[in-house]
Amino acid sequence: AGQFVQRSRAALERRGAGQQIGRRQTADPSDPARRRRNCPQAGRREGAHRTRHMRGMRHQHHRRDPLAAQHTRALDRVFQRVTRAPFEPTHGNGEIAFQGDAHRFSHARPTVRRRSAAAREDRQPGAAMKHGRVAQPHQRRGTDRRLAIFRGEGPVVAGQHDDRRRRETGIDGRDRTLQQQGRDPVRHRHRGHREREDRRGRPEAVIVEVLEHAVGRLVGRLVQERGITLVVPEDQRIKHDIIVGGGDTAGAEPGQVVVVEVIDPPTRYTPPIGRVVEILGGIDDPGMEVEIAVRKFDVPHTFSEKAQALADRLPDTVRLADVKGRIDLRDLPFMTIDGEDARDFDDAVYAEPIFLRKKPAGFRLLVAIADVSHYVKSGDALDRDAFERATSVYFPRRVLPMLPEKLSNGLCSLNPGVERLALVCDMVVSAEGTVDAYQFYEGIILSSERLTYDRAWSAIADTQGPEARHLGPRHATLMHLYTVYQTLLTQRVRRGAIDLETVETYMQVGPDGRIAQILPRVRNDAHRLIEECMLAANTSAADFLHRSSHPGLFRVHEGPTPERLKSLREFLRMQGLRLEGQDDPQPADYARLAKEIKARPDARLLQTLLLRSMQQAIYSPDNVGHFGLAYEAYAHFTSPIRRYPDLLVHRVIKAVLARKTYLPAFGAEGLDTHADVLDRWRRVGDHCSAAERRADDASRDVEAWLKCQFMKGHVGEEFRGVVTGVTSFGLFVTLESLYV
Repeated sequence: AGQFVQRSRAALERRGAGQQIGRRQTADPSDPARRRRNCPQAGRREGAHRTRHMRGMRHQHHRRDPLAAQHTRALDRVFQRVTRAPFEPTHGNGEIAFQGDAHRFSHARPTVRRRSAAAREDRQPGAAMKHGRVAQPHQRRGTDRRLAIFRGEGPVVAGQHDDRRRRETGIDGRDRTLQQQGRDPVRHRHRGHREREDRRGRPEAVIVEVLEHAVGRLVGRLVQERGITLVVPEDQRIKHDIIVGGGDTAGAEPGQVVVVEVIDPPTRYTPPIGRVVEILGGIDDPGMEVEIAVRKFDVPHTFSEKAQALADRLPDTVRLADVKGRIDLRDLPFMTIDGEDARDFDDAVYAEPIFLRKKPAGFRLLVAIADVSHYVKSGDALDRDAFERATSVYFPRRVLPMLPEKLSNGLCSLNPGVERLALVCDMVVSAEGTVDAYQFYEGIILSSERLTYDRAWSAIADTQGPEARHLGPRHATLMHLYTVYQTLLTQRVRRGAIDLETVETYMQVGPDGRIAQILPRVRNDAHRLIEECMLAANTSAADFLHRSSHPGLFRVHEGPTPERLKSLREFLRMQGLRLEGQDDPQPADYARLAKEIKARPDARLLQTLLLRSMQQAIYSPDNVGHFGLAYEAYAHFTSPIRRYPDLLVHRVIKAVLARKTYLPAFGAEGLDTHADVLDRWRRVGDHCSAAERRADDASRDVEAWLKCQFMKGHVGEEFRGVVTGVTSFGLFVTLESLYV
């Protein structure tokens, strides 16, 4: 980007010698066809350059081609601002050659380019959509004005330019789904004088004006090329480099990672211009990958002053006034079971057997969840920041919590040996593994032990071992929990829930912030014990919401779409496998197939394909069940410290218990005051779903960065791998020994 055109001077000389630029053919002034052309057609046609002939003085050309005059004026403003030098164009080959220093910005080729005759007739790339809809460009965040195709309610974005195909269908290359973030509101109108449709029957339109740009700041590396300062965005979706004036670098040195604010967005003819507003440091500094990711994906990473001040005013311990009206459960030996690196403890569990007429009649299972809603009030500054984040984001060696640390690791965390407020789900689990009864109430607990998964499993597997002896009388509670897990697991199999055992990995990071090694995370029955207890509490919360008829957020997971199902069946047929269920497979059909392929050498690939055939789980007030878990209703209730939907479910449950109603304080911006209540909840659900995907994207980006650094030390070595994906541009291979 921003490189110099070394051939521009020769091009000028050729032009002076009466030659056309690009094809090196001598122009014949006596050719009458050439004399009749005042601005010959130009542009790229399937990779070949078509020439344009420029005759006469500059003002004559501008008089005959108003678009070129506008083009020149725009570039003149840019270069007088950045290089303090006038701009004198010479036209040829559909590009711009600059006299004097002979600059050409190749990175802006899609925009810094003379339009063809078709473009002057308003045939420039635009957006195709229905009448009256506002077009929104694709995930390149408004920096590239390529054809956007709207399919139903969701837009699809075109790929690279292909003039021949655009002439035939109006679609540039391959379609690509538009992400929710980064859309620019634009005006639109249909092409030509009558409505045109592509080969799929969709109406075509062109973008005529961008009303608002979605991207104001970008993170990238500062570089200098031949005296011009540029910022190369780290986000590969941004195809324009940002030009920075000499006085707008804020003291940043070339090679440093900076945050640049876009002053002048890109136009059809000009590249974007910006100024440096923050210097992050060197590209190889420890933790730089996280700093880049949080800015690249717009992840909130600092709390507002009001939220931090509100958190600082909260007490360090439970006050006497906080206990009023709560059920006292401090005599029960609750325990938390989490990973080695866990810092916030949302949940604690306890179980005891139930006897009816001196005969076993199931178990009483208590799941106590941190009562975050007692401290984070709806509509306050803490709630505002929590809503904007909507989830905690986990990176290797660093966490961006949804709540300030005083709450997430202190006052709300169910740490051992301290009193904590909790919202309790008290359940009766039958011997068959069904939840026959449940109730919710506010309580106060005192966790007796903080166990890790490995320690818990060691105490369960060896009842006479050191971990079991350390627990003493509490070991009986752990064994009761294990028995409850076994009964719940039996019901899970009967229900037909999908059980796909995928390999999870974790990174051991050294003191320098680099990966030391990547290891598989071994799951044992202690993991599954906590998982089943949380599932029981979540389904009870969902049933409570459903029975109360109060709006709230469910965790919705729909079955496979017909298109994905067809692709999956075709692949399975080639492998000699079959998915039952015809056009409407049930979770049990998936579960049977997953069990059938477990012993195959390609089981990991097949399990990945089964997962990809299903839709992504989202948050919505419209309950359509959870396909993967085979539940008619499911909600997230057990992690209010790190998930905002769980906090909302807590507030709804408390409101119903108090015979009141609850409506989220945020998320309804832009909706009419008389809008349906469900519409407001849908808006909140969409925001939480998008924030969840944003957090996943940021985490994967950091992991990919670290893995690339890790693999630099293995260049030249050979490894065994498994092909896990096939695309038009190549293969995805997972290395078996390195899990990369």
